[in-house]
Amino acid sequence: MNQPVTSKESVIDRLDALYEYDREPVDKKKLHGWKTFIAMFAGEHVAGTEFVLGPLMVMHGVSAKDFLWGLLVGNILAVLSWALLTSPVAVKTRLTIYWQLKKVIGPYLTIAYSVFYALILCLLAGSMVNVAVTSISMPFGIPNPDYIAGDIFPSFQWMLIALIVGIVISALAVLGFEKIAHFSKICAPWMVLVFFASGIAILAKLKAATPNEGFWEILSTQIFTGVPIGANTKYTFWHVAGFAWLCNAHQHLGMSDVTIFRYAKKWTQGFASAFGMFIGHFGAWIASGILCAAYLSEGFTNPQPGTIALYGAGFAGAIAVVIAGWTTANPTLYRAGLAIQVVTPNWKRWKVTFAAGIFMIITACIPAVNANLDRVVAYNGLFFSPLGAFIILDVWLFPKIGLISYFTEKSRKTFSWPSALAWFGPFLLSMFIYGKDNFAFLQKMTEGKLPGWIAGIKMDITFLVGPEWLIAALLYVLFSYIQQKTKTNSQLIAEGGLS
Repeated sequence: MNQPVTSKESVIDRLDALYEYDREPVDKKKLHGWKTFIAMFAGEHVAGTEFVLGPLMVMHGVSAKDFLWGLLVGNILAVLSWALLTSPVAVKTRLTIYWQLKKVIGPYLTIAYSVFYALILCLLAGSMVNVAVTSISMPFGIPNPDYIAGDIFPSFQWMLIALIVGIVISALAVLGFEKIAHFSKICAPWMVLVFFASGIAILAKLKAATPNEGFWEILSTQIFTGVPIGANTKYTFWHVAGFAWLCNAHQHLGMSDVTIFRYAKKWTQGFASAFGMFIGHFGAWIASGILCAAYLSEGFTNPQPGTIALYGAGFAGAIAVVIAGWTTANPTLYRAGLAIQVVTPNWKRWKVTFAAGIFMIITACIPAVNANLDRVVAYNGLFFSPLGAFIILDVWLFPKIGLISYFTEKSRKTFSWPSALAWFGPFLLSMFIYGKDNFAFLQKMTEGKLPGWIAGIKMDITFLVGPEWLIAALLYVLFSYIQQKTKTNSQLIAEGGLS
């Protein structure tokens, strides 16, 4: 029988005993089946983010046809990326992304990756805390911050709720993979029902108000109208498809989710991502877009996740937003804790996870983060995705073309110049292509000075992730070939490096 925890020392001891195979392959006894990954993807991607991204599509004036076809194509590509790229690598190596990278790019670049990635993850987790608080604040009569109206920070009472929510999320993330998966198994089915029930109910309400219009006409003329709202730019099929595929690029093309799939029994469990993409990034984006459009049609402003959910599904909708925020923030903060642990190897995982939780709570109290979530996600994919290509090449391609896998680790190098050039080169090039049309200082510097063919390349940052990933992969192979052929294997073995 378990003894009650009666002292500070016993609590610390139990936290220290939590082990997530941070630096070694996962034990076969700890592997999970399909149900775990279906629940995790449904829980993480039928989530608070969907109450932000669905309305963003409405605000950016996507037409109904572009929206539906874009979601279909983009989500199929996302599922294939997880199933055919991420999951096979994860099952073969059973290592976290951070220890995988240490073997490929060396400790110095891994530390740089981990620091930046932890910051981005805390921003994303913070946005989910923000989503949850927009629901909790309403019964207490606490107004939600309105970024469009110029709010820089919320009220003290709002921030106090964010603190409480953040502590709960941090505590669950500390408990590790199995507890997070169990939480998702419980919450995911209920959240899905609330999402779809609210969308169907509001669509029926719009139909009743305009009985002469069919559902497609309502969808096209009242919800996804093709006309941007306010000063927002217009989104097309390509924006939707690109965003649906690449909004999680850091997790599949960037290999971040090898940290999750290292617990899978078979690589085919990567197809469990379909439950997150087609229930979440398809059905839930549509449902939340319907709620947003209907909410705005009533004359309301500031369509926050909590307010539109309350409008569409009452108290159940508000609770669903809270839980949805948690089911996304939990695994996100879990990843952030593992990332920071690379930089602080002498700290226990629970300590660094709580440290990440503090930063998460701070970012939750900055309305600009959620208002620009699509940009945050795009920069995230652009910066981190190339490293996933390096891992795939090292694990699968290099042995087949005569190059040495994990050359940096085997030759006892601490810095990989092929990785550095292939990572930062394409990233800076992509930022230049995007920035010359969108950053004032670059526009001023380059105006009238660029060749016509370069000036004519006008691409949204979302579209640049794929080309950047391919260029980085080609450069990495080229630079790795140059590096490895400058010194023979026998020389390296004689020096005690390769074995």
